[in-house]
Amino acid sequence: MAEESNGTVLVVDDEPTIVEIVGRYIERAGYETYEASDGPEALRLAELHRPDLVVLDVMLPGIDGIEVMRQLHERPGPRTAVILLTARGEENDRLIGLRDGADDYVVKPFSPAELVARVEAVLRRVSPPPEAEEPPIEHGSLRLEPATRRVFLDGEELSLTQREFDLLAYLAARPGRVFSRDQLMEAVWDYPFFTDTSTVTVHVRRLRAKLGDDVSEPRFIETVWGLGYRFKA
Repeated sequence: MAEESNGTVLVVDDEPTIVEIVGRYIERAGYETYEASDGPEALRLAELHRPDLVVLDVMLPGIDGIEVMRQLHERPGPRTAVILLTARGEENDRLIGLRDGADDYVVKPFSPAELVARVEAVLRRVSPPPEAEEPPIEHGSLRLEPATRRVFLDGEELSLTQREFDLLAYLAARPGRVFSRDQLMEAVWDYPFFTDTSTVTVHVRRLRAKLGDDVSEPRFIETVWGLGYRFKA
C-alpha cells in the first residue's frame, strides 16, 4: 500500500496477471489499492473499503461487471467512480456501461500507464476539492445537498443513483435553461459527441418517477420538444 494515499482504488478482474500488474501501477501512482477476482468479492470489498474508484472488468464470474456497477451506484453515500475494462469488440457492453453510469472504459489489451492516467483523470473530474463544494440547492419542496449527495422532497429523502443525482443537480442548479441531450451527455457523463443519447432519456424518466413528476404538468423537469430538457424556474 502507498504510504501517502491519493485515494483508494479497487481493481477487479478474473485474470490474476491483469490484477497484479494494474494494482502495482496504480499503487506506484500513490493510491491505496485492493484487489478482487469476481463480482461477489468486489461488492464485499467495496462495502468494506468504500473505494473512490473501481477498475472493473465486464466479464466476471459470480456477478458480471455491469451488475456490480449497478449495485455500487445504488448504494447511498459518496459517489464511487467506475472505469470498465472490456474486450475488443464488446461494443454493446460499453454502451450499456455508459448508460448505467460508467465514468470511462478501457479496451483490452491496454497500457497500464494509460489506465493510471485514466484513473487520475476520472478522479479529478468526480472529486472536486472541498472549496469547490456547492451549497444546497432548493426549489420549493425539493432540496439537494451536493456536499452529502442527498435529495429531499417534501421532507422525505429520495433514493437516487449516483448518475441520477448528477443529472438532477446539474439541471436544478441552472433553472430555466434548456439543455439538449448532447449537452447533458457532455456535461454530466463527460462524453462529448456521443452518438447514443438514449441514456439521458432513460435517466430523465427514472428521475420523474422518483420525483412524482407528471409529464403533462411537471413540477420540476420539463421536456422542451425538439430541443431537450429544462428545470422549471
